This record gives sequence, C-alpha cells and structure tokens, in this order.
Amino acid sequence: MKIDLNGPWKFKKQGNPETMKATVPGCVHTDLLDNGKIEDPHFRDNELQLMWIGESTWEYSRTFIVEEKLLEYDCVILKCLGLDTLASIKVNESLLGKTDNQFRVWEFDIKPYLEIGSNTLEICFESPFPRVNRAQEKRFLNQTGLGHHRIDGGNRIRKSPCNFGWDWGPMCITAGIWRTIEIVGCNDARLLDIQILQEHGKDQVLLKIVVETELFKELDLSTRIEMLKEGQQISVEESKITGRQTSLELLISSPCLWWPNGMGEQTLYQISIQLLKKNHVIDEQTKTIGLRRLFLETKDDQWGQSFQFVVNGKPFFAKGANWIPADTFVTRVTDEHYEFLVKSAADANMNMLRVWGGGIYENDSFYEFCDQYGICVWQDFMFACSAYPAFDAEFIESVGKEAEENIKRLRHHPSIALWCGNNELEQISEILLGEGVGKMTWEEYKFLFDDVLQSQVEQFDPQRNYWPSSPHSPIGNRLDHNNPSHGDAHLWDVWHGRKPFEWYRTCEHRFNSEFGFQSFPEPETVFSYTSEEDRNITSFVMEHHQRSPIGNSAIIDYMLSWFLMPKNFEMTLWLSQILQGMAMKYAVEHWRRSMPRGMGTLYWQLNDCWQGPSWSSIDFLGRWKALHYMARDFNAPLLVSAVENPDNLSADIFVTNDRLKAAEGELISTLFDTTGQLLHSESTRFQANAQESIQVSRIQHVTKVNSRCLLLRLELQENGQTTSTNVSFFERPKHLILKDPELKTSVQEEDDGSYTVTITAKSPALWVWPEYSGGDASFSNRFFHIFPDQPAACRIYPSQAADYEEFQKSIVVRSLWDTFSDSGSLSRMHS
Repeated sequence: MKIDLNGPWKFKKQGNPETMKATVPGCVHTDLLDNGKIEDPHFRDNELQLMWIGESTWEYSRTFIVEEKLLEYDCVILKCLGLDTLASIKVNESLLGKTDNQFRVWEFDIKPYLEIGSNTLEICFESPFPRVNRAQEKRFLNQTGLGHHRIDGGNRIRKSPCNFGWDWGPMCITAGIWRTIEIVGCNDARLLDIQILQEHGKDQVLLKIVVETELFKELDLSTRIEMLKEGQQISVEESKITGRQTSLELLISSPCLWWPNGMGEQTLYQISIQLLKKNHVIDEQTKTIGLRRLFLETKDDQWGQSFQFVVNGKPFFAKGANWIPADTFVTRVTDEHYEFLVKSAADANMNMLRVWGGGIYENDSFYEFCDQYGICVWQDFMFACSAYPAFDAEFIESVGKEAEENIKRLRHHPSIALWCGNNELEQISEILLGEGVGKMTWEEYKFLFDDVLQSQVEQFDPQRNYWPSSPHSPIGNRLDHNNPSHGDAHLWDVWHGRKPFEWYRTCEHRFNSEFGFQSFPEPETVFSYTSEEDRNITSFVMEHHQRSPIGNSAIIDYMLSWFLMPKNFEMTLWLSQILQGMAMKYAVEHWRRSMPRGMGTLYWQLNDCWQGPSWSSIDFLGRWKALHYMARDFNAPLLVSAVENPDNLSADIFVTNDRLKAAEGELISTLFDTTGQLLHSESTRFQANAQESIQVSRIQHVTKVNSRCLLLRLELQENGQTTSTNVSFFERPKHLILKDPELKTSVQEEDDGSYTVTITAKSPALWVWPEYSGGDASFSNRFFHIFPDQPAACRIYPSQAADYEEFQKSIVVRSLWDTFSDSGSLSRMHS
C-alpha cells in the first residue's frame, strides 16, 4: 500500500507568517517563482538579488489522510527519495528524523506517529551556511573559483556542488523536496534490492540474480523471476526465500546483445521480480537490462598503456561530451527534455556521455534514455574541484551510504560504463592536495577515493571498473595527470592556455575526457535573458552571464585570429558558434585519426543549466549550436578528414572507420578557387578495415595559385551514396578572398507540416545557416558549405503550424559572408 505525497504542499519562510502554495517534487526557487514572489533568476542579473533565499530556512507542510487499514501493516515507512538538504521531519508535531545528504534515499518508521484520519507532515529545510561556515572555521578546505561566482562551503555538505556556482552557471542555493516522497505499508516482507550479474558464453548468457529482502516475520515465502523481451517470456525461475539474500540463475540462449550507438541494436530485456506468499504477490519490482560485456581496458602497448572501452569483445572509440545538470533547478527538467538531450547526443553520432561530478546523480529517466539510445555513461561520484573532509568519520559514513545507494540504483543499466571518483582533484592538486592550509592530505585523499569509493564499487558492482579521478595517470607520479602515455586527460591549453587550435594536432593522449571552447548562444536565446540595452558583449549583463574569468575576451581574441571582425552584435554571436565548432573539429578529427593510440574524445560540454555563453553544444533552451551540427559530421562512423600543409598547398587525406566491418568506396578530392572555379578533381579508391584510421591519399595543387583563393572539398562515396564530406583551407578564413555567394532558395511544403528549403550558391558559401523568424523551429542541418552546382537542402520543422506564404516570409539564409559584409541579399526566394 502506498500514499503518494507528491503534489500540492504549503511552504513559508521561517519566521514569516505568510503561507504559500508549493509543488512537490520542486524547490523553493520554483515555488517562489510560481507564487510571483521573485523574478526569474536567469534574467539579467536577478540572481544577485536572490542570495537571501539560500540564506533562509524554509518550512514545507501538508496534511494527509490515514485509514485504519494502513495501521494494520507490519511496517509503515516514510520514504523520501530526495531531500535538499539539511531537513528536519516532523509528523503530527513529533520529530521523526533529520537528513544531511541530498543524494541519499531516506526512510523513517512512521507508524508510531500516525493517527487515523488527518495527519500533518512538516519538513523544515535549514540554510546550509551556518553549518558549512562553522566547519570551514574549524578547518578551512579550499575550492576552485572562490571569489569568482562561487560561494564557499559547498565541499562541506553533501549537496550538488554547482548549486554554489560554477564557471558556467549561477549561484542559487536550493532547498526542498526534490524527488518523490511517499508512505509505504508492507506486510510480511518487502523487496529491498536486486543485483543482476552476467556471465557471457558462446551464444548464451547466464544471469546470476541476487534478491535482497527484508522479512518482518518467519513465513514460507518465495521469489519468482521472469525475463521478457518485447512482452514475450524468455525465461522464468522460482526459489524459496531462505534469508535476507536469495540467489537464482537464468540461462538465455541465442541472446540479442546491447550495443552502443552506431555499433548495433540496443536490445532491452525486462526482469520481473515477485515476492510471493502462497502464490500471492506481496511485492514486486521490474528492472530493464541489456545483455552486454562493457568494461574499461588498460593494458600495456607500444605507446604505454591503453585506455579504451570494450563492448562485447570489441574495443571502440568513445565519442561524446560531458553532461551537467540540465537546469539550475533540476526539478523542472521533464522526461521529454531528458529524451531530447540524450537523443540529440545520439543524433550527433555520440556513444558516450560523462556525468560530471559537480552536479547530481541523474534521474532514472536519464539513464533509461541512455539505455534506449545506446549512450554509454561515464558516471562520476559527486566530488569536484575541492578538498573534502575525509578526516570526518560522519562525512565518510554518509558518503559510503550515498555511494552504495546510487550504485545499487543504477547498476542494472546497460549504459553505465565506468564509475569515477571525482573531477580534477588530482589535476588541481597544487591548491587541493598535500600539506598546507586549505588542502586535504594525500592520505586523506587516498582513503576517500582509493579505498572508500573503490570498495563500494567492488562490493556492489563488481563487473564494472572504478577510476579514482579524472584526469588520472595510473603509472608513476599521480601529479603527472595528463601523461600522453596512459590514463585520461583534461586538455585546456586551447582556451585557458590560449594555444592555437592547431595545438590539438600535437596531442597524443590516450583518452581525452575534457577539452572545450566557448561560444555565445544564438540571438533568440540571448534575447531571453537580456534587455535591449544589454546587447553588447561587454555590457554588465552579458559579462554577468559569462562565468569564465577569461570568457568573452578569449572568444574575441580567438575570433580575430580566425575571422574578420563581425559587423554587429548578432553576427558576433553566430560567428562565435562557428569558431567553437572549428576548435572542436580540429581536436576530434585529429584524435580520431590517431586511433587506436587515442580511443576517446568527450568534449566539454553537451548542455547548459541556464542561458549564457558556455562550452555547450546545445543551449539551455534546446537550440543546437553550430558545434552540435558539426559534431554530427566529425563524429560520423565513416569520416574523411585532411591535414593541410599550407607551405606547399598539399593535404594528406585520411579515412577513419569506426564500424565493425570494413568500408570501401570512392574518395573524391576537389580543389576550387573562391569564385567557384574548378581547379582540379581526382577520384581515389579507398578501403579501410573495421575500426581503422588510415591515410588514403595526398593531394597537391601543382599550378601557381594564391593560397587565399584555394578550397579543398572532400567526399566519400559508398555504392554511389555520399557518407562523409569535409572542407579544408590553406589560410585562416579571415584571409580567404571570398565573394558574395548570392544564395538562392526554393521551398517545398511537406506532408507533415515541415518545409524543405533547397539552397544554391553562385560561388562557394561557407557555414550556411537558415533562420526562421516565425517562432521556434528545429533544423535538419545548419552550418554546412555549398559549392556552385552542388545545392544543399535543409528540412525545417516549425513548432507551430505555418502556411506556405507565412513560412516563406519568415526564412532568411546566411553564411560566413554575412557576418562581415553588408553587400548582397540574405534571402532570395522563388517557388
């Protein structure tokens, strides 16, 4: 029996008599917004006027009805799946318990406090600041970013670290009931946990299942396990309950395996677990699993030690990004938005996301969508860029339980690939680790991350790997955190170190789990958090939303290195996205060419938690940036790319094949001048073995030509179908002698209400993107190149129905030319 306590509640600020309506799950900021008590924290600099929210104590309450039947149950518990964070819980004015960890599930025996009829539940959320300030005064522990959009003390409480601010998000100290809350009545026994281990043999998989139960009395009980695929029973087994743990086995013949995106199908099975008393079901759970072997392989090789993920016996190149919370107020993230973001990763040919350690252990639906779309998950524990009180026994006990609960919650997901202890503590060791004020000692560090967390993984998820930190060098000195011979690397020489994009081509690291470059969101997103007077990138509001200390200046510095000065504010925003895409293209293409020495690229970052300039490829409102469209190309399973030599106008052409089978076809290499004149074209037969990257050609223009006028277009064809294209330059784009491409478009209405826009150019048009002013829309393609006699098509899906004439008036098509030139028309329509 369950009583759902989600839904309407009441809340108030402690000491204030005014009571307001609240929604659970939720948080105090969203409740204040819904009551019209505060302005949007994401708009302009409103955040600065709302610090008092996190400094206050908040009281939530509701009534609920208890029937006599509930009190007849053997066990009645209040189950809180998430309380943020320092909570005191009262039932009918009696203290039930206190909590101090946002990431845990809290259960309390509520039966002695209940009355038949109306009951009152009160949860008081204390401000974290008195507690964390006392702890910091006793022994100060350092964090990065203090004094720059980051509040001190987040490392002294088990609460989402980025709540206290980060270099891409606001400082909003939340409080509230952030996950489901319910009362559960149980008789006789209940299911606590199910562990499912897999042993793969030849054309069969043996599932070893351990069912953990809590028994309230001595009874003759049994458990029944049923495995289903698409609703059809595959296997079933039953066993008597003989204690707290019961073991069963299921044998699956001719299994359908689960594969990462691009490698095969994501077949899922359902495991139904029932607890039976005389064939009557008294409790049940369902787990969705995938049959696969997925692990991190580190073995000695000719370059040092590998760092590669292996699935079903096949090493694969990890392509993806880092994931942060998808909203400052995570309770607003819907299942639909989770699916959109995960599907967007899959659509960009990604196969891995790293859930970064400064956010939250994500909602179940996030991992379910990763299972469905074949996105492997590198899962950090929630520790990032801070020293932690590993000397505190209560802290360690809480962390141990936090790890156990989240491992048990997530371990059945086929998408989980790795558990990682923390983000960047070893990389930032000079201020976090060792001897001295503000540091945790190496002994304390190793106790928490080498012993406590590793032992939890080994005990509760023994078939997955544990990695203590990212980045981490497993051989020799741990301070050598970005060693190119082994381990994973966070490479920030481009951006923080101001190295040129070409620097990426000198890197020979084994796995690149962080690297990135910023851009602004597109104009419509910027308009959502600014007023008209703010729309200059050096305005107070634009700089307030820029959380990287070097942010806007770095964007402009790199932009002027690569492109002509943009002509206005909006073109600066768009051009920053092209710049960001170029940076990541340089990096990812190089590391994919280096396969199998390098076996992974996870750029920073996939998504945003609010509107502002950041490293994301999808902005907070769900709009793909130029980078995300480009990522779909540079992550393509079969990729053509070039390494240019401007000195002699030559280029080495590479084909990278991530597929599990060989690829062969035609490589067409074409040199154009910037007016569109064909200078040279050649076709080369290529063959690339499965999971191989090889040089297949070298092209060189032998006649005298100005490098500022030269463009190289590459195209791979298989059976006459184009599978990859690319364009290379021999000068930075600002020095190319471009002409007005004189873009023209034609529009075709489709049966589903979308429109196909076909675009032609009189001369080469670089980074072409259509815009739609009739409201929100999604685009099949943007930021592509068009050459004369090679039209390109884009499918546009308006969010609201638009008739043909209305749609036609709302379309404009731009290219790099339009970022700096006022000549030429941006939109030439004809039916």
